[in-house]
Amino acid sequence: MESFQTEFNFILPMGYVDKEGTLHKEGTMRLATAGDEIIPLKDPRVQQNPGYLSVILLSRVVTKLGGLDIINTKVIEDLFAADFAYLQQMYNRFNQTGHSQINATCPKCNHTFEVEDEFSGE
Repeated sequence: MESFQTEFNFILPMGYVDKEGTLHKEGTMRLATAGDEIIPLKDPRVQQNPGYLSVILLSRVVTKLGGLDIINTKVIEDLFAADFAYLQQMYNRFNQTGHSQINATCPKCNHTFEVEDEFSGE
């Protein structure tokens, strides 16, 4: 039986700083389900401001961020803009393309091959 990757590790470019001042950079995001994309559409915050959809989506699919016990909309709201954009890009790449491979070409021999997309913010 063939398996595929449903969770992806990341390192935020800047990192989330909690109220104690602890920096959290490493995390995990899972693939979105249909429910992850449909359920937030009923949320009044999304109905008032469609831009809030990304906040709710990320709060549902980011399953780990440093030592935080819970990832909720407040955590996503408090991310630096660069980290928020980074997670949105990661979400779109994995949920719209269905894979995490990038085609690459060796500059010396022109051999084409696939490499795993690491999503490191560093």
